[in-house]
Order: sequence, then C-alpha cells, then structure tokens
Amino acid sequence: MDLPLVIKQRLSELRLEQKGLARSAGVTDSYVSQLLSGKKMPPAPERTDIYVKMEKFLRLPAGRLSDLAEQQRKEEIRKSFGDSPAPLFQGVRELILRKCTPEKEKEVRAIFETQPFGELERLVTQKLLDVAKRIAKEELESDNWLHLVARMSSRTYEEMRVTILEFLDTDIFNISVENCVSFLDPLIDSWDIDLATFAIEIILNKRLAPGNPRKFEFVETEADLPYGEEPGFREFLENESLKANATPDEIEFLGRMRFRGKRPRALYYYRALQNLRDPLHFGHISGTPFHKNGQMYPVEKKTQLHSSEGSAKTLAGTKGSHSQK
Repeated sequence: MDLPLVIKQRLSELRLEQKGLARSAGVTDSYVSQLLSGKKMPPAPERTDIYVKMEKFLRLPAGRLSDLAEQQRKEEIRKSFGDSPAPLFQGVRELILRKCTPEKEKEVRAIFETQPFGELERLVTQKLLDVAKRIAKEELESDNWLHLVARMSSRTYEEMRVTILEFLDTDIFNISVENCVSFLDPLIDSWDIDLATFAIEIILNKRLAPGNPRKFEFVETEADLPYGEEPGFREFLENESLKANATPDEIEFLGRMRFRGKRPRALYYYRALQNLRDPLHFGHISGTPFHKNGQMYPVEKKTQLHSSEGSAKTLAGTKGSHSQK
C-alpha cells in the first residue's frame, strides 16, 4: 500500500477534504493534489515535518506516513538506478557562473564549457547546494525567515513551504532553475575558487544567512592518531616518575596534543607537564601561583626568591642614591 492511497482512504473515512489536509501541513492545495496523484515523489521524512502534521490531522499512528514515504522513495530510486545523469540546465549553469567572482568567471566558464558537467562543475554545484540546503533546513521552522524569503521571491508563505521541501529533496543531478531562483540566487552572494588547490569560499546574503563566509579546502594532511595513542604518551603514562601524579585534566590535555610529522617521546610529555604547571607561562586570577594543594612548586619558590632579591637590591640602590644627594 503506497502513501497516496493511504491518505486518500483516510480522507474518505473521516470525510475530510484535501484543502484541510494542505492547511494542516502548511503547504498549498496544489502540492497535496500532486502528491496524492503521484506526480510528485514524497519528500524524505528526515527533511520535513509534513508527515507529523498530516498524521495528526488524519488521526494516524505516529510514523505511519513517514514509513510509507521512505519505502516509496526507495522503490523509485531502485527503478531509476543506472540511468545516466543529465547535465545541468543551461539556466542553472548561468546562475552559478554569474555568482562567481569577476576575476575567475571567465576562466571557470571556459572549463565548464570544455568539460560539460565535469569534475569542477559538479564540485562547485555540490558545495553551493550543500550550503544552501543546510541553511534552508535550519530555517525551515522559522516563520519569519520563510516569510522574508517568500517576499523576496514573490511567493506566498505556503508556496515557499512547498518550494523548500522540494529543494531539500533535490541533488546536483536534478537541480532545477526553480531551485536556483528560489534559494541559490537569494542565499548565495558570490563564490570564489582557487583552481590550484580547489579551495572554495562562499559569501552568503547577510539578510538571509548572517555569519562568516563558508570555506571548503581540499588539501593533503597527515592523519592523526586517535586520542591517547601516541607511543610516547603511552610510555609517559606507564612511567610513574615521569607522570608525577598528573591530574585527569592534565592527562587529557597532554593526550590531545597533535604533531605533524613528529612522534614525541615520553620525556617530552614530562616537560610539557612541568610547563603546564609553571605559573610563569600563564596568567593568574589570584596573583599568587599556588598549586591545587596550596603548596608552591620549587620553580615557583625559586622564581619568587629571585624576584625578592632583585627587589631588595633595587630598593637598596634607590636609597643609596637618595642619601648621596
């Protein structure tokens, strides 16, 4: 039994109308009509709240409609598996190129046209889509945000709800001009790419997505060992004389240290522990460098002793200069 059939049967049993269902779900009558006629694929359950609202309106058990939607989507994907993806619509490509910084637009356009829907075009489109979808999903429950985007796109609130649900379901192989006009165009202010490293920077429309630019970098890095798995660190923990009654917080701090191209020995962690405990390396709130047990470390006593001796000599020199006068 598929999703549209269950909904139709329930509407009939309860003598309810599609218009009421649309209002309860916060979408247009047209969207519900196309959903029930099979013209639109049910949206992914994890990306929408309409199933919860529809289940409440239709008095169905929680999760009934979302389970059916998930099954139907899997079946549709299975049927279409193996189909070759079509290239981007020309309108989609033009909008993406228009958002590119002027300094790179000509060079990027040449690559797009030489390699239609090649690696670079797919990479850029995917990153722009990821950013826009993430923002749209975060703001889906914000009525103020939806009303603002609706006004900017000359749509009603209900139409924008439908549009955002469809947008969250799309991918780079099925993105439409409508998706671009509704979200990519208003959300993305501009983007830039370093063609040597493929690092991408995306500038957002601050009215709709305040915050810093989004950056994606593709560089080779050395994989870190898991926390606490540095050989030298394990050796440090097993040696009580080096460990020196280190507290759990100190051990966690030392275990999270990372090194590129180097493997520190146990002695390094011992010295790092002493540096961590040395008040000369950190500011003090109280002004007096005591350890947790209230006792000064030897280095602290020595430092204060030198400081006191220096102060005494300075004071003596000052008094002598005054007496000579």
